[in-house]
Amino acid sequence: MKIAVLYGGTSAEREVSLSSGKGVIKALENNGHEVVGIDFHPDRLADLVTLADVDIVYIALHGRFGEDGRIQGFLDMLGVPYVGSGVLGSALAMDKAKSKTFFATAGIRTAKEMVVHKYNYDQNVFKNSSLPYPVVVKPNQEGSTIGLTIAQNNGELTKGIENAFQYDETVLVEEFIKGKEVTVAVMGDKGNEQSLPVIEIVPKNAYYDYESKYAPGMSEHIVPAQLDEKVTQLLQQHAVLAHQALGCDIYSRVDFIIPTDGSEPVILEVNTLPGMTPTSLYPDAAREIGLSYDEMVEKLVQLSLKK
Repeated sequence: MKIAVLYGGTSAEREVSLSSGKGVIKALENNGHEVVGIDFHPDRLADLVTLADVDIVYIALHGRFGEDGRIQGFLDMLGVPYVGSGVLGSALAMDKAKSKTFFATAGIRTAKEMVVHKYNYDQNVFKNSSLPYPVVVKPNQEGSTIGLTIAQNNGELTKGIENAFQYDETVLVEEFIKGKEVTVAVMGDKGNEQSLPVIEIVPKNAYYDYESKYAPGMSEHIVPAQLDEKVTQLLQQHAVLAHQALGCDIYSRVDFIIPTDGSEPVILEVNTLPGMTPTSLYPDAAREIGLSYDEMVEKLVQLSLKK
């Protein structure tokens, strides 16, 4: 087939997307496809009219304009099929505050939070807050822990919010939950989604930050995670449930924290375009069920063609 790969982009996750795109392009070429790689920029939408003659588009973008439903809507208007979730599922997953509402309705535990908007931000709003320190401060619509702060006091909280406002008009301030960070890959067409083995993430830094995610050797991935069967089953069930609750399609990766106090796992977010870099988690999960990187990419393409 003739397949276009959109990668790069203009978000804060551009470097990650360049790496993901490079891997996907190589895999598709190894699988015998004719590949057109496009370093996407929203100012050059006219260039994408050439996509009308491709069989399918693989979106290897991360963050804004790639993961938030906008490029999906553009491709829908062109009538060009693409790999992964559509407009609604992408947009909801990208909006952390709104997605948490869907998770809670589905019976999945979420962290307590306050939502802060730049247009009416007032530092005094936290005087009556029930959230104890430390708290997690993060932009509502960013990934890869970009703009994230773990604040230990009022001063760090204020600085963290100001930093997060550089990336988003809306910021989440959440309770900090100490525990194991795990992730569950989901794969399959609508109604037939399956969860892949749970992966435990052991970062070398204090928490799973940008360096831990993408620098070789800065985190260990334990596949499958060393958990009891009951917790494993709950995580896998909740991953598929979260995927379905947002209306995601074909694949996603769902992140959780397992609290050290032994309480129920807490969902962090759903990634509709998870990283496909050499250190990424989704390929690790696929490998555990016998799919090489190239086979995984091909399977995602074939599933998407059935939509």
